[in-house]
Amino acid sequence: MHQEPADAVPRAGAALIPHPLTPAQQLIADADDPLACAVTFLGDGAPSDPVLQRQDALYAALPIVTAEGRVFAGWYPTEEDARTFNAAERVNGADRVVCDDQHVELFSAWKTPAENAAEDTQVPILMYHQFTTRAEGEDGWLRGNYAYIGDFDAHMEHIATTGFYLPTWDELSAFIDGRLHLPARSVIITDDDADQTWFDLAVPVIDKHEVLATSFMVTAYRQDPPPSIYVLRRSHTHDMHQPGDDGNGRMVNWTADEIAADLDTSGDILGVREVIAYPFGHHNDTSKSGVTQAGFEMARTIEPGSVQVGTDKLALPVVRIDFGMGLDALISRIG
Repeated sequence: MHQEPADAVPRAGAALIPHPLTPAQQLIADADDPLACAVTFLGDGAPSDPVLQRQDALYAALPIVTAEGRVFAGWYPTEEDARTFNAAERVNGADRVVCDDQHVELFSAWKTPAENAAEDTQVPILMYHQFTTRAEGEDGWLRGNYAYIGDFDAHMEHIATTGFYLPTWDELSAFIDGRLHLPARSVIITDDDADQTWFDLAVPVIDKHEVLATSFMVTAYRQDPPPSIYVLRRSHTHDMHQPGDDGNGRMVNWTADEIAADLDTSGDILGVREVIAYPFGHHNDTSKSGVTQAGFEMARTIEPGSVQVGTDKLALPVVRIDFGMGLDALISRIG
């Protein structure tokens, strides 16, 4: 005789067995933030733990993996991009965080030391100062410091659209050590002094082209918050951008302890100790001691040149941008 099955009745006290969350899911659950994004690392040498990022920001502090006898070559969104070292898709702190369902995977890539040496990457650090809307330039003795904003726009468009990679400062440090490979067409954009024309004229161009740039600020003069997610604030000292007793900069007049105390103040204000720009470019061995004593790893000069493996981290060279340097002039210097 056919009998309809009785509805299953759960036993008293029975409970559903929860499925454990993955580490990435647990990060998101703990964050309780719709903009949170868990980044999982995959591939040879990849860290086992995911990290939390925010979708309204750039990637922050992505790990630079080290391994004996190998050179890390960055993070990529697919295995194929990692295998082919696709620089156009390489992900770093110059990129916005983009997630699907609050999760993203990044794949590691590696090169041999011989491959890294053979590529002989040279990284120019561009140095801008003030900006002007006058195509004919500004008057006065600082005329050369003022980049025409039309030229700056053309420079940034070139960098944004022709395949340049924009390293972060921790990447540059690892590159100098020979621990990290950087693509052949890498460039760092910097501005000295945080002049008002930087905020009014240049930052909108930075935002327009979504290029990472560093603003070296003299914190005794201004302490503005970052004007864009694409702008890193770094130290141009607290109050050493003026002459010392012998007419040269305080950086070469003060003791290492005095220099360190000034940089401590600047570092505390900015909330980061990583790289400084020497005021007027003046520096010596005492300056370098003060920089490291204050906990900074790198310092940028005004000496011409590009950064390569083995460059003195406390004497980083630059490519100075002066008034009248249009797009052709930039291309002749950085490609």
